[in-house]
Amino acid sequence: MKDAGFGLLLAIQFLTRLPVPVECPWRPATSRWALRCYPLVGLLLGALLAGVAALLQGLLPTPLLALALLSVWIGLSGGLHLDGLMDVADALGSNMPLERRWEIMKDPQVGSFGILALVFLLAWKGMLLWALLEADLPLALLVAIPALSRFAAVALLCLAPCARREGLAWVWRQHLRQRDLPLSFIPLSLLFLWLPQWTILLGGLLVFVSLYTLAMIRSFTGINGDIVGAAIEGGELWLLLIGWSWWSFVMA
Repeated sequence: MKDAGFGLLLAIQFLTRLPVPVECPWRPATSRWALRCYPLVGLLLGALLAGVAALLQGLLPTPLLALALLSVWIGLSGGLHLDGLMDVADALGSNMPLERRWEIMKDPQVGSFGILALVFLLAWKGMLLWALLEADLPLALLVAIPALSRFAAVALLCLAPCARREGLAWVWRQHLRQRDLPLSFIPLSLLFLWLPQWTILLGGLLVFVSLYTLAMIRSFTGINGDIVGAAIEGGELWLLLIGWSWWSFVMA
């Protein structure tokens, strides 16, 4: 159980900017537990978002509340995955051969495609949050989306091939086992208590992960850390869109 506790703390340290004043050992067992805890950390982030929304509802007009939630969302993760999104966008937008795309992805400077991807992603997220708040949708949706998107990251690391034998994704992959994917899914069962329709989101997420994996294998022959980070951001946006569409049109 000590390895599980250290794994949870490692996942919090890696995925968030929440203070963890404990030095956690990095070894195969704690690394596996950290990945198993990705969705659990997503639940924590989502619960904090929902808590902020509950506190500020009625105090702020809806546009400002949406902006506040988006700011908290980015602040809690430290923009970690946004960096991966911009790197992937620059590489794909370059329309260069494979080796050159890898060089662009590793370049610390951000290009025009990366900036455009960031602007449009944040704009869409902010507008969808605004629309969800206007529609008075359940705050449990804010809990589900970060958790499910981080489950998508575990699915990629477990199932998709690594493009190169280097980098963060390769390091995580070394300690993973196939059983870690179903184990990471266990915390998501808590969503049944708050959001009975969460299986709709899960189905949509599986479609996103499948298509995204095929696209990344075609473009880069596999995944790396930036691609996994971009999947988290893209998954969140996709789930926001599904949530808004389902509750606004199907459940209306």
